[in-house]
Amino acid sequence: MIDPWIFLGAFILLAYTVEAVTGFGSIVIALSLGALFLPIPELLPVLVPLNIFQSGYLTWRYRRRIHLPTLFGLILPLMAAGTLIGYLLRPSLEGAVLKTLFGMLVLWFAVRELWRMRRGAVASHGPAATRALMLAAGASHGLFASGGPLLVYALAGTRLDKAAMRATLIAVWLSLNGLLSIVFLLDGTLVPALPRLVSYLPVVLVGLVAGEWLHRRVDELRFRQLVFALLAVTGVLLALPG
Repeated sequence: MIDPWIFLGAFILLAYTVEAVTGFGSIVIALSLGALFLPIPELLPVLVPLNIFQSGYLTWRYRRRIHLPTLFGLILPLMAAGTLIGYLLRPSLEGAVLKTLFGMLVLWFAVRELWRMRRGAVASHGPAATRALMLAAGASHGLFASGGPLLVYALAGTRLDKAAMRATLIAVWLSLNGLLSIVFLLDGTLVPALPRLVSYLPVVLVGLVAGEWLHRRVDELRFRQLVFALLAVTGVLLALPG
């Protein structure tokens, strides 16, 4: 049989290519596809630190566009608390339950984005709902390192312009994935994952270069529709019992 970690390398290549084209989803894509073959707890200590290299570079590059009051005054306090809650909840959830919950999250995210692209609808939330969604996004990040779908939903309708929101979100992922990486180091799961993590770094670089090349040559809307359709199918497969 083919080593499932080889499949993960292919999924990482796809995920970072997609992220370079569309600006979203490297961990969500790699984790959702990887979870079809490997347990989520084994994937996270590889995928989370891997993402720091990209988010660190992008945070530095777009540092002047980060909206610091939103980052430090709203998002990080709630999401950091939620991330720790999610991390502490993970051992109490069986592998099958964790996989099903993640599948449901991926399916919701994919269907919502496909609907939004078709209808052009934008959600809007009050302050209390926004804070509750951010805490839930943090819990999702602690469980699956995939708080992005809920956080983007929480921020829908805010006054941040597109550039400021993108830069602020990148800074969030750098901060939270850095926090999770420290936690993985302390719980002993990071060090055994380091050889695989290092071996995937060239794959990330190839994916980013390929994505930059494709970004100038493909219809981004059609490309996003294809990616979200793939995620919807993957979400269904992950959510199914067994």
